Amino acid sequence: MSLGQPEYIHTLWLFLPTAWMFFLLTNRKTKRLEQITDPSMIKALSPHVSSHRIRSCLVLWLVGIACLLIALARPQWGEQLEQTRRHGLDIMVVLDTSKSMLAEDAQPNRLQQAQWGIEDLVQQLKGDRVGLVTFAGNAFLHCPLTIDYAAFLMILDDVYCGIIPVGGTAIAQSLRVASSSFSTGTSSDRVIILITDGEDHIGDPTSLLKDLKNEGIYVFTVGVGSRDGELIPISDRDGRRGFLKDRRGNVVKSSLDDTVLKQLALETGGAYVQSAPGDTGIDRIAREGLQDFRRDESDARIKLSRRDRFAWFVSAGMVCFVIEGMVGMGPFRQRRIRA
Repeated sequence: MSLGQPEYIHTLWLFLPTAWMFFLLTNRKTKRLEQITDPSMIKALSPHVSSHRIRSCLVLWLVGIACLLIALARPQWGEQLEQTRRHGLDIMVVLDTSKSMLAEDAQPNRLQQAQWGIEDLVQQLKGDRVGLVTFAGNAFLHCPLTIDYAAFLMILDDVYCGIIPVGGTAIAQSLRVASSSFSTGTSSDRVIILITDGEDHIGDPTSLLKDLKNEGIYVFTVGVGSRDGELIPISDRDGRRGFLKDRRGNVVKSSLDDTVLKQLALETGGAYVQSAPGDTGIDRIAREGLQDFRRDESDARIKLSRRDRFAWFVSAGMVCFVIEGMVGMGPFRQRRIRA
C-alpha cells in the first residue's frame, strides 16, 4: 500500500494521545460515579447506562475519526491504466554562459542566479516542453525540447561559464539556433526566454526580428546584472584570484545593456524583465507572461497508476458513527432520565 498524500498520516501521531486522554477521562468519570453512588442505585436510576456501553461508544467514535484521518492520506493499492493528454507550449531557454556572467553583482554570480531562476520556471511547468540553448561566442543546443523535467534540470546543473569555448556574446546566433530547434507541425505557441547581460559583441540581434515575427515566436528577455557594472573575477592556474583584463591590460567591467533586449521583447509580443538580487524574474514570466498562450494537445498517452482507496476508509468511518449513534450513549451525550 502507498499513500497519495502521506503528510496527512502524521496527524495520527497527534490523534493517539488525544484518544488516550479520552479513555483516561472516561475511566476517571466512571470510577468517581461508583465511589459516590451505589452501583445498584445507578442501574435502578439509569438502566441504559453502563461503563461497557460508554467505552464501546467511545471506541466507535475514535475509530471513526481515525478512519477519516487515514482517508485524507489517500491510501492506494492495486494498479490501473489511465489515458492522459499533454497540453503545453514549446519553450526554449537561451542562457548566456560568457565570462561576463561570472560578475558578482548578483550573488553568488549572474550565471548561478539565472540557473536558480530557470529551476523555478521548470517547477511551474505542467506539460510544456522545454529546451536549452547555451551561448557565448557561439551557440549550442544543449537540450532539445522535452517534457522530462528531471533530465532537463540535470543538464542545466552541468552548465558553467566556459562550456562554450569561443569567447564573446553572440545573441543573434543563439536566437537562430533556438528558433531552428522548435518542432514543426504543432499548433502551440512557441516561446524563447533569453537570459543575458545584453553585452553583444557579435552580430545584430534586431536583424532577426522579421524572421521571429513571421515564425510566430515570442521572445521574453531577462536582463541580469546591474547598469553600474561589476568586475569579472577569474582564477589563474595556481588558483590565485584576479579580475578579467582586456588585451591592453585594463580591468574589464561588465554592465547590463538592455536596449536590444527590450526591443526584442517589445516587437515580438513578449516582455522584458530586469533581474534583482535574489530574484531573476523568470518565475514571474511563468506566472504572468505565459498564461494566455495557445497550448497544443498532444496524442493520448497510457500510463500505469495506483488506485485510490480512500472511499473505503470514509465508509468505515461513517459506519462507526452510525453504530455509535444507534447504541444511544455517545461519549458526549447526556440523556434525560425519566422518573
